[in-house]
Amino acid sequence: MRENGLLIVLSGFSGSGKGTIMKELLSRYPEQYALSISATTRQPRAGEAEGREYFFKTKEEFLRMIEQDELLEYAQYVDNYYGTPKAYVREQLKARKNVILEIEIQGALKIREQFPETLLLFVTPPSAEILKDRLAGRGTETKEVIHSRLARAVEEADGCEVYDYLVVNDDLDACVEEVHHIILSERSRMARRLDTIEEIKNQLKQYVKGEEI
Repeated sequence: MRENGLLIVLSGFSGSGKGTIMKELLSRYPEQYALSISATTRQPRAGEAEGREYFFKTKEEFLRMIEQDELLEYAQYVDNYYGTPKAYVREQLKARKNVILEIEIQGALKIREQFPETLLLFVTPPSAEILKDRLAGRGTETKEVIHSRLARAVEEADGCEVYDYLVVNDDLDACVEEVHHIILSERSRMARRLDTIEEIKNQLKQYVKGEEI
């Protein structure tokens, strides 16, 4: 039986390394993973391509997608909309790809409402001190921005108990392999493969009756 891929939400604190983990999974296992591509109303930046970084839409097109229930989740940041198109995700799942969405907690909950079998993974550094050091080590953030992101992390820590797995990103290589093995194990979980065992059971019954399959 041809089974669909698994839908995965990867969330985490700013500075946890979730984006790097996601890119490593796609690089190491390109046949098994696909990154969900968001739709946005913002203008393309230099080097960005339609259907690679984003699906670029006009505001009218995006609002039409909302009205026609074509998005799994969406949000507005400043003057632009961002959202996850249903059609692209379903297409990749049918192709047996494990589809990764890098979104925040509220978006993750919206996704799970529509796809109850979604696997939710939350990434964190080993400690708050390491998180603070990583944010400061970027050298691109002001003290005010670092403070606001740490404050945001406190809020996120209050909501991450709804996730299925907590992944501690101490060593990147080990962390990427841990996430990969979690996903493989989840795909083999009995509750996700009842259709497969039901098909095998029906075939066995036919064998017992002496019927050809």
